Amino acid sequence: MKQNNVIISGASGFVGQNLLPFLKTENWNVTPLSRKRENSISLDYNNLTVNDFNSAYAFIHLAGKAHDLKKTSNDEEYYEVNTELTKQLFDLFLESDAKVFIYFSSVKAVADEVNGVLTENHPYEPGTVYGKSKALAEQYLLNKSLPSNKKLYILRPCMIHGPGNKGNLNLLYRVVSKGIPYPLGAFDNKRSFVSINTITHVIDELLKRLPDSGVFNLADDYAISTNDLIRVMALAISKKPKVLAINKSFLRFIAGMGTLLQLPFNKERLQKLTESYEVSNSKIKTVLKINKPFDTKAGLTATIKSFKVTQ
Repeated sequence: MKQNNVIISGASGFVGQNLLPFLKTENWNVTPLSRKRENSISLDYNNLTVNDFNSAYAFIHLAGKAHDLKKTSNDEEYYEVNTELTKQLFDLFLESDAKVFIYFSSVKAVADEVNGVLTENHPYEPGTVYGKSKALAEQYLLNKSLPSNKKLYILRPCMIHGPGNKGNLNLLYRVVSKGIPYPLGAFDNKRSFVSINTITHVIDELLKRLPDSGVFNLADDYAISTNDLIRVMALAISKKPKVLAINKSFLRFIAGMGTLLQLPFNKERLQKLTESYEVSNSKIKTVLKINKPFDTKAGLTATIKSFKVTQ
């Protein structure tokens, strides 16, 4: 085992595409793990053995099946990828000489809705198959006996953003950039976000500092309302923000029809755009002794400007 060898599953995903080059700049030797072996230095799941783990200092498990708002995925796919694969990889890790296992989970493993601010002490109350599959994986890892010379870090990010990420932020960006009024101004909410830069920095610090094993939320420093997010977007691209306060009951009716007819605007998407979901990051910042701010608006502005370049 070499002290700078790291294996990363899910390296081709958004987080992996950012984490892999970042870790290389920090002098980590990174080996990607994927379904198919892509080159002489990569690994694939079918031929993975304890010996592969023996050569690594750390294993970062990013691979997973993402939340499907269109409801087209089979439930079993979530459990197969998010739960069973995680179990198999963690068991190999426990048998090996590798020292660190980082599991990339989600705040949705514990709560689909939040009253107040979500901390790591919140009980498991996942509301979706995605969340349940992540929760089962977490519980399996936490219930296993961990040798004293090994570390386990479970990371729960909230909504992730960064240049190149084509998610809900990109949908909002299209609305703002085309001058279309945002119709959900009647909803007053607060949402936490986490920048991809925050994520890569935290993972690198965990590998270097090796604090005690634990579960950690990942979020930038303060929550922001969707209405304020629209204003940040407009400012970033020199547009005038347009926010309409359409009746909430009417919008909920339209979203309900969207769910029945399997349209893009449905109940779950309305909830995701309008719910409050505040996440505390105080535990990870305290453990890693991070004093500088994880600036929410600065990170969002960088992401939004990247949309302008790639449109």
